[in-house]
Amino acid sequence: MSRRPSTRMRTLSGIRSLRTRSIRTRLLVFVSATLVVVCVAMGLVTTLFQHVYLMGDLDDRVLATAERALEGASSHPDREDEPIFLGKTGQPAGMLSARLDKDGAIVSAAVVGQDAPPRDLSTGQRSALAGIRADGAMHTRNLPGLGTYRVTVLVDGGIRVLAGLPMDDVQDMISGLVMIETGVAVAGLIAAGGVCAVVIRRQLRPLRRVAATAAQVSRAPLGHGEATGLTRVPEHDTDPDSEAGQVGAALNHLLDQVESSLAERQRGEERMRRSEERMRRFLADASHELRTPLASIAGYAELMNRGPDRIEPVLAWRRVSAESARMTGLVEGLLLLARLDEGRPLQRSEVDLAGLVAEAVWDARAAGGDHDWQLELSLDVPALVTGDEIRLRQAVANVLSNARMHTPPGTRVTASVESADGRCVIRVHDNGPGIPPALLPTVFERFTRADTSRSRVDANSGGSGLGLAIAAAITTAHGGHIQVNSVPGHTEFTIDLPAVMEAGVAQRAVSGNGVSV
Repeated sequence: MSRRPSTRMRTLSGIRSLRTRSIRTRLLVFVSATLVVVCVAMGLVTTLFQHVYLMGDLDDRVLATAERALEGASSHPDREDEPIFLGKTGQPAGMLSARLDKDGAIVSAAVVGQDAPPRDLSTGQRSALAGIRADGAMHTRNLPGLGTYRVTVLVDGGIRVLAGLPMDDVQDMISGLVMIETGVAVAGLIAAGGVCAVVIRRQLRPLRRVAATAAQVSRAPLGHGEATGLTRVPEHDTDPDSEAGQVGAALNHLLDQVESSLAERQRGEERMRRSEERMRRFLADASHELRTPLASIAGYAELMNRGPDRIEPVLAWRRVSAESARMTGLVEGLLLLARLDEGRPLQRSEVDLAGLVAEAVWDARAAGGDHDWQLELSLDVPALVTGDEIRLRQAVANVLSNARMHTPPGTRVTASVESADGRCVIRVHDNGPGIPPALLPTVFERFTRADTSRSRVDANSGGSGLGLAIAAAITTAHGGHIQVNSVPGHTEFTIDLPAVMEAGVAQRAVSGNGVSV
């Protein structure tokens, strides 16, 4: 009882140990075990059929011997005490024959010796032959001193004859066959095992290379943001027609996904970093822009409190009003951007862009007479859009104001309006020095200025950095887009808006993206 659980545990332990082995070892063990089973089965079947064949041949010879003995005994029925048949020449060594009485008892029995006359069987040997029925069937008896015999009993007219032949030749042949089969099977198994080991090793090389690639990738510093340069499985190890190739191709696809994810994470972190930087810059610029007019107002108020002899009251109030207006404009600009970011609806009506741009150019000419202002209208159809006229006017005015403030006197600024293919396009271009290339990607961001030091000579030497951001936000809220192209001597802003017949569709698309107009 105590030995069964121990044996079972050892068996289970062996199975678990085999499962933890490498695929190469398991394949070699399974193939070798299969070959062993096949060889054993073939050996058993071959031996069985050979034994049946040899025994059948021996039985035929025993029957023939018994018939000749019966024929000899029938010719001399009165000589029961001697097996006359065995005295004839040409009898094989080891053949035995016996005369039986009517009760089946052995009357006489002898065996042919090697190069010697027949000799009688001993009492023990006769006892081994007793009890054989006269049915013509074959029987196997083990005779002391003679070995195993195949015997039979035949009857003819009251004459009973027993005859038999030794089975040593058959047994020796079967034993020899078993030994030969065993030797051949062992040699074949050794050769097959060696071939299988070589083949399995060669066939699993691609899988080992895939595993080596995976191990190398696992050692890569992915946590430090390394998004490129991951090792790939070689092309010849990604054949889709093989299992190892499918694993290699899947690993390469996985590595592509990992690199894409890491690259996207890096881009997201970079965008977040830039966003945080812009936010810090925005807060700093907004604080500075608001602090400057407040400081001026506080300074002039302090001078007025000290008495009229320190500053003329009219000049002081004029400067206070100017700084207050500047601060009010800055706050209103920030509030407008906040409302546009929140998607608050704008006033909507049909707006003629040709008239709107013309009025904006006249206003710009009045504000900056030292520039050459031009207006070009190339219209085959009216340039009508649906939107907030005040905000659209503000967007165009901001673009024109940007051209006036950032170009030297004498610069030609040309505004044009086009209408074609369901789009209305406003272009403002100048021949000034252009926008610095480093500034172009962020020109429509808030508080973007060519002068990043925040220290300007006066309030009129540059804007607050909100004009183009407001123009871009207004254009986007109307379902359009704004862009700029700039090289030295040519800078062009383009405001593209949907015409009246497509404005409804464009506005619904903008609303679907989170901007309500």
